[in-house]
Amino acid sequence: MTMTTTLVRTGSAVAVAGLLVGMLSACTPEAKPTPEPTKTAAFATDEEAFAAAEETYRAFVKAQNSIDLADEATFEPVYNLTVDDAYIAIRESLTQLQARGVTMSGASKVASVKPLAADLPAGKVSMHVCVDVSATDLVDAEGESLVPANRADVQSLLVDFEIQGARGVKVSRTTGDDTPCPG
Repeated sequence: MTMTTTLVRTGSAVAVAGLLVGMLSACTPEAKPTPEPTKTAAFATDEEAFAAAEETYRAFVKAQNSIDLADEATFEPVYNLTVDDAYIAIRESLTQLQARGVTMSGASKVASVKPLAADLPAGKVSMHVCVDVSATDLVDAEGESLVPANRADVQSLLVDFEIQGARGVKVSRTTGDDTPCPG
């Protein structure tokens, strides 16, 4: 056998061995890489995010209407729909009202909702909301109304929401606004 024949046979054997190893490795599962968390938008479009935010706000108002200040268990549905500044503000407000012996009566209702901005990658939505509070009252322990006589029947609000994936959309901040409400 010549040196050339030996090199060709050895080279062919190495090539076949490489091909076989390659084929076998395709059949064996590769180690799964450790997944890195990625932030993905929970909604495909701004419209979907706005619809979810509106639904959340309507549920928030409904939960507020069901509050009995004498029963802390009725606060939980409101707390569950809030995060960040809104959570802190509503918790402090309800605690103070309860401590003062205040009672709430009537129900507010969402009069209108206008989408303002959505940043889906960041999980943020903002809306202008008008809430009719004309049928609501807060009464102190002495039976006196705490509602100012000059309170507008419809409140204009800027509402920010945080999209929390599987946890849903939550109210993150509510601030009064001077934007006129329709009607």
